Amino acid sequence: MKVVILAGGYGTRISEESHLRPKPMIEIGGNPILWHIMKYYSHYGFNDFIICCGYKGYMIKEYFADYYLHRSDVTFDFTENNKMTVHSNVAEPWKVTLVDTGLDTMTGGRLKRVQKYVENETFMLTYGDGVCDVNVNDLLEFHNQSKKIATITAIQPGGRFGVLDIDDDNMTITSFTEKAKEDGGWINAGYMVLESRIFDYIKDDETFLEKEPLEELARERMLNAYKHNGFWQCMDTQRDKILLETLWKTNSAKWKVWE
Repeated sequence: MKVVILAGGYGTRISEESHLRPKPMIEIGGNPILWHIMKYYSHYGFNDFIICCGYKGYMIKEYFADYYLHRSDVTFDFTENNKMTVHSNVAEPWKVTLVDTGLDTMTGGRLKRVQKYVENETFMLTYGDGVCDVNVNDLLEFHNQSKKIATITAIQPGGRFGVLDIDDDNMTITSFTEKAKEDGGWINAGYMVLESRIFDYIKDDETFLEKEPLEELARERMLNAYKHNGFWQCMDTQRDKILLETLWKTNSAKWKVWE
């Protein structure tokens, strides 16, 4: 199963870092947060990634093009025709497709642009700036049992984000309002599972996934909530980055489930 990662935004709220690099390439513990997200999915056996690039996307491409150089010891021998030897080769079981989805394309538009790589399969989707400890296999099983078009991991961060209204059956989302004031309600944490029918709800590059597509699915009662009461943290601001860095340095990073 493919994992699509949205990694093309400007990251303006963390401009201290994002003026130099795309937000998914901002490092936590010496590695881009994008790497952390991919290592997390890989732990659960999901190794086929499609990354939606945009702002400074060439830096993401260069990172993976030189992945061995970033992760291994290397000897350059200029006495033997510029021979390069990679030591202790760090191999990941990953297939990574990097797609330029436009500089100013909205989240839904970015997803629409990678449709040909997703094809007609069920797939996972998340944002390139958030980590958590949700069990991805349990999330997928929950989605498959629901028979709905989309499942969103829902968390309660306590008063900063938009809200999801969840029906009495404890899982069906009846309305979706992004970036509204709320009182500790459930919010979209990413880590979604989507059927390929989601592409029918996306019009063009100007479509916000969090607006018309998910709002329409909510009206049709085809949008599901997987409630997660564990750890989740986005890297929206410099303060968030410092928090994540502290968790990593103190061996308290709950998203580090790999060895």
